[in-house]
Amino acid sequence: MGLSTAYSPAGSRLATAPLAAAAARRGSVQHLRPRRPLIATVRCSVDAAKQVQDGAATIAAQEPARHKTGRLPRFGVFCPTYDLTSDDKTKSWKKLVTIAVSGAAGMIANHLLFQLASGEVFGQDQPIALKLLGSERSLQALEGVAMELEDSLYPLLREVSIGIDPYEVFEDADWALLIGAKPRGPGMERAALLDINGQIFADQGKALNTVASPNVKVIVVGNPCNTNALICIKNAPNIPAKNFHALTRLDENRAKCQLALKAGVFYDKVSNMTIWGNHSTTQVPDFLNAKIDGRPVKEVIKDTKWLEEEFTMTVQNRGGVLIQKWGRSSAASTSVSIVDAIKSLVTPTPEGDWFSSGVYTTGNPYGIAEDIMFSMPCRSKGDGDYELVSDVLMDDFLWERIKKTEAELLAEKKCVAHLTGEGIAFCDLREDTMLPGEM
Repeated sequence: MGLSTAYSPAGSRLATAPLAAAAARRGSVQHLRPRRPLIATVRCSVDAAKQVQDGAATIAAQEPARHKTGRLPRFGVFCPTYDLTSDDKTKSWKKLVTIAVSGAAGMIANHLLFQLASGEVFGQDQPIALKLLGSERSLQALEGVAMELEDSLYPLLREVSIGIDPYEVFEDADWALLIGAKPRGPGMERAALLDINGQIFADQGKALNTVASPNVKVIVVGNPCNTNALICIKNAPNIPAKNFHALTRLDENRAKCQLALKAGVFYDKVSNMTIWGNHSTTQVPDFLNAKIDGRPVKEVIKDTKWLEEEFTMTVQNRGGVLIQKWGRSSAASTSVSIVDAIKSLVTPTPEGDWFSSGVYTTGNPYGIAEDIMFSMPCRSKGDGDYELVSDVLMDDFLWERIKKTEAELLAEKKCVAHLTGEGIAFCDLREDTMLPGEM
């Protein structure tokens, strides 16, 4: 695996021998310590109770190391002790890709992290580092997640770090997958959810702006993901707005599934599926431009009433129905859709096809209002970037529904004006379109 581990229980040091030509480079376990307010929450992965009965005292004891080295001490589960020379590296190895994940102790991340570590997403010759963001309450669970990653012996997983401060966890991140958000509780108004989660994503946007790679790619999953992504953009002026995405790939996958079932074909026969607009029940699954086995959907499925009513409503409400059946929001399928969204950006889009992503509308060719995050059809060359698709059809049915979801996003934008630097918030959400997974 090329990675060995060191733990520091109760002040002692126990390290496994480095593999092959590895030489000791760093000691102690890695936790990413909060850079700003010092809180008594630092824990190690073993014997935590003994080591940090007083977290503040622990931090104070570590300050000399900071002054001697000029670097902030790092804590966590993995301790890389390898130091590979050029002779040890295979020619297929690429530069390490650093991926930061928020909400990393949650159910979605519990599926996603192992897909990332396996090489399924970035390729079997791409080493990665995972930097996992949690909260004080989830820190112990986060240690457990990191221990499972450690025990899985993924050869491409070179480092894992955990922490509770985004200014530490997001440092030098090439990708930021922002999953963590507060769920909507009973009786909570949607405006309140926008404000509470908006605060989280404003802070994370500022942290990304300060410490992440200047070209970091950001995928926002936490709901309401379109508006949360917009808040991130407004708080990260140094990062190109085009680098931010709101996850609507799960909606696309759900739409493809329904069309395939109706047409009696396997799902890979469905292409050119677009989700327009907001990740809410106003989203617009586009059957006008979608294709089945290379033919327009309306030529294959001639039941227009089914397309306009049952198909559209099934996709819009799929998340809510799943919660009723399952008792919780989707996790595994959401993680799969995150993987699909990343792969769509790092592998070339098949000729003639496209994918859906919530992206920044300024400069869009469709006449959609600018300065919001709106799901639209995209193509990529596989370089992490994308271009909007211009060759799409519009009819009255599609355009009318696009305008409805656009109006909802413009109303949400007004609700978070205090978080985007655009003045005093004014919230007038006339219809409560519950987002899948909010409750």
